[in-house]
Amino acid sequence: MYESYYGFREKPFSLLPDPGFLYFTKKHRLALAMLEYGLANQAGFTVISGEIGTGKTTLIRHLLDRLDQELAIGLITNTHQGIGELMQWVLLAFGLDYKDKSPVEMYQALTDYVIEQYAQGRRTVLIVDEAQNLAVETLEELRMLSNINADKDQVLQIILVGQPELREKLRRPELVQFAQRITVDYHLTALDEHETRELIRHRLQVAGGAPDLFTDAACSAVHRYSGGVPRLINLLCDLALVYGFADQCERIDADLVTEVAREKQAGGLFPAAPAATPPPATHADATPPASGGGPAAEVPDGAPGAHERPGPHRRLEVPLRVALAGDEPALRRHLRTLLEAAGASVVQETSLDGLDAQPPQAADLLLVDVQDEGDAVPDRVLDLMGSGEIPVLFNDSAQTRESLQGRRPDFADQLVRKLSSLLPEIRARRPDRHTAEG
Repeated sequence: MYESYYGFREKPFSLLPDPGFLYFTKKHRLALAMLEYGLANQAGFTVISGEIGTGKTTLIRHLLDRLDQELAIGLITNTHQGIGELMQWVLLAFGLDYKDKSPVEMYQALTDYVIEQYAQGRRTVLIVDEAQNLAVETLEELRMLSNINADKDQVLQIILVGQPELREKLRRPELVQFAQRITVDYHLTALDEHETRELIRHRLQVAGGAPDLFTDAACSAVHRYSGGVPRLINLLCDLALVYGFADQCERIDADLVTEVAREKQAGGLFPAAPAATPPPATHADATPPASGGGPAAEVPDGAPGAHERPGPHRRLEVPLRVALAGDEPALRRHLRTLLEAAGASVVQETSLDGLDAQPPQAADLLLVDVQDEGDAVPDRVLDLMGSGEIPVLFNDSAQTRESLQGRRPDFADQLVRKLSSLLPEIRARRPDRHTAEG
C-alpha cells in the first residue's frame, strides 16, 4: 500500500516475526547471554519473563536458531490452565509416542529418551513458552521432572518463558522448592526512548527506506504512546505510515503519530498512553545520603535534578541486605541512597573488578550496575550465577545515571519491583530471617 510511496522493498513494521528485521537492544542481548550461559553451565531451570510484546518469543526463536546439535530441544507453546496431562505435551514436544500410555509409562518413556540422548553426548532441553498460563500444580509437575537429573550432570534442562504473572506464581509458598532450583532468571523490560528510536530507524533501513523517515519528535511520540513495547511500536508505526501515505506526507512527524494514537485509543484498539509519573519530591526531610558516602549525586549545579533527593516511593516488604557492585562511585552512591530509602541495607560496596578480592558476604543478593553498552559481565559475576551461591540482579547504569540527573523519576519504584521479584528465592535460602511483614 504505502511501500512504493516511501521506497520500501517490504513492509518495515510487520507484526509477524521476521529474522531479517531482528534488532536486539542491550536488554535483549543480555537476556540471550543469560539463556546461553544457563545452557552452557547446565542450569536446571531458567526463567525469562517480560510484559506482552517485549520480544520473549522472538528471543527464544533466535536462541533455537543458534543452538548446536549437542542439544535435543522440545518446545511447548500451547499452554493454558486446562492443558491436561503435562507428560503428554512433553512427549509430544520431543516427538515421542504418548498414546495409550499410563502416567508411569510416559515418565519412563521420557527418562529413557533423556538417558539415550545423554549416552549420545546430547543434553535435553524443554522450553515452555507462555508459562504463566500453567497452573501451580502443573509447575510442580515440571519441578518433579527435574528429578531425572540424578547425577552431577544436568541431562534435562527446563526453560520457562512467560509474562510477569509467571514470577508472581513462582513466589507462592507451595512453589518454594521450585524457586530454589531456578539458576538463571531475567526479566525483559520495555524499551527506553533511545532504544525505541534506534529500533524504528533499524527497521526502516532494513526495509529499504530512509532511516530518518520518522522525525526525532515522532519517535519520541511513538515511545510515549507505546510505552516502549516493541509489538506496540510496530503497530503504531505501521498505522502512521498508512496515515502518512493517505495524506501524502513526505515524513512522519509527531503530530501525525499523536493523531493516529488518539484515534485508535478512542476506538479501543490501542492502549492508553502510560500516565506520566510525577517528579520526585524535594522535601527537606527526604532520605539523606548514606553516612560517610558523600553527596548523593555528583551533578553540576543547574543540571536537572541537581538538588533532588528521593521522595516517597515503594518500599520492600522485608528488609534486604544488598551487596552493590559498579564502576562509577557516583552511581553507586545514588543506588545506595535509593536502596536505603526503600528499606534495604547495603552491606558491601565495590567496583566490578573488586568482586574478585571482595566476594559478597552476609548479603541476600548482589546488585550489579552494568557499565556502558558493550562491556562484558565480569567472570566473577558469571561464576556466582553459575554456582547459585547468591541471587544476582543486573541494573542498567544508563538508567541509574538518568535517575541521578532527575530524568527518570520512576527508577526507584522499578528498582524496588526488581528486588521484590527475588524475594521468593531469598526467602527460600534464608527462611529463618525473611518472613512476610506488613
